[in-house]
Amino acid sequence: MIERRRWLAEIRASLKRSRVTALVGARQAGKTTLAREIVSLDSPAYFDLEDPRSLARLAEPMTALAPLRGVVVIDEIQRRPDLFPFLRVLADRRPARARFLILGSASPDLLRQSSETLAGRIETIVLTGFGLEELGAGALRRLWRRGGFPPAWLARSEAASFVWRQQFLQTFLERDLPQLGITIPAATLHRFWTMLAHYHGGIWNAAEAARSLGVAEPTARRYLDLLTGLYMVRQIRPWHENLKKRQVKSPKVYLRDTGLLHALLGLKTDRDLLSHPKVGASWEGFAIEEVLKVVRPDGAYFWATHTGAELDLLLFRGRRRFGVEVKFQDAPRLTPSMRVALKDLGLEHLAVLYPGDVRYRLHDRVTVMPLMELAEGDPASLLPRRGRGPRRRTKQR
Repeated sequence: MIERRRWLAEIRASLKRSRVTALVGARQAGKTTLAREIVSLDSPAYFDLEDPRSLARLAEPMTALAPLRGVVVIDEIQRRPDLFPFLRVLADRRPARARFLILGSASPDLLRQSSETLAGRIETIVLTGFGLEELGAGALRRLWRRGGFPPAWLARSEAASFVWRQQFLQTFLERDLPQLGITIPAATLHRFWTMLAHYHGGIWNAAEAARSLGVAEPTARRYLDLLTGLYMVRQIRPWHENLKKRQVKSPKVYLRDTGLLHALLGLKTDRDLLSHPKVGASWEGFAIEEVLKVVRPDGAYFWATHTGAELDLLLFRGRRRFGVEVKFQDAPRLTPSMRVALKDLGLEHLAVLYPGDVRYRLHDRVTVMPLMELAEGDPASLLPRRGRGPRRRTKQR
């Protein structure tokens, strides 16, 4: 079993600070497993809203919840958004008698009642699937290929993992979305999702997507925002500087889990992946997700101009700016685009992530870095101090 100590520590710290903690993320990311580490499943303070017994107990919410003490867990909160007003009343009691840990598979933007009713009382933690920090550098290729959903990564074989991911997609579209009140036909959204897999790592073009799907542009945008709010897609917004250059203003889109990306593209093996035209984009999306897990920046954007200069990630830590470029190459070199990004964006440092195992310098502010170093979980590996000499790594741990 993979221990998720960092996440448990973060949840417990949040429960001490806030009266309501929302642990959200994609279905099957491991939210329930973590919650059971805090409150046992057979405790009267644990409510699973997919269990008819829990639903029956919450027929009268105040009667069921008011007497409870300590941490109270409500799993699959999106099935009962009418509970939020009751949680507000209970969270406002003085002194506080209970802290609430609510679990959901939709973002607060989709569950607007949570952000509006519990404003100022709720802290949100977005749980992701497994990452390099939890699994170690030796798991990199398997994690990239299978993705981070625990059942997919832990499957006994590549075939079993691929089947699980296909079934996940089908269940998500045919069961989970209707439970959220989403009435888009499963076949339509599956076509759109597959289309996004081919857009992965590219600039979003709503008009082109709408034409391909045979719907209006606002409908295509709504589908994209829906999958984003359900933690299946990441939109990275463009950054605009006051420069005398035409800059790209549409977002980039990525499927957040490369295992699902590969399932949608029909890529079952390493050979399938490495010979596919989207291999570079897949690696880019994988690396970006790992960067965001480790760095947790104040802001993350991409930057591109119509003359060809671009930067995969522009990260903000306070007033400091850092860049990240991702290359699926054996030995990345300094490019004109990197020089332009350093100058125009005023980057303190630019890290170039690649699949090798040696760190080396290209410039006093540009370092080529093995992606596997992110397994250390140290943001400083990406954001080094100026003047730091290159480190060499010849072995995976």
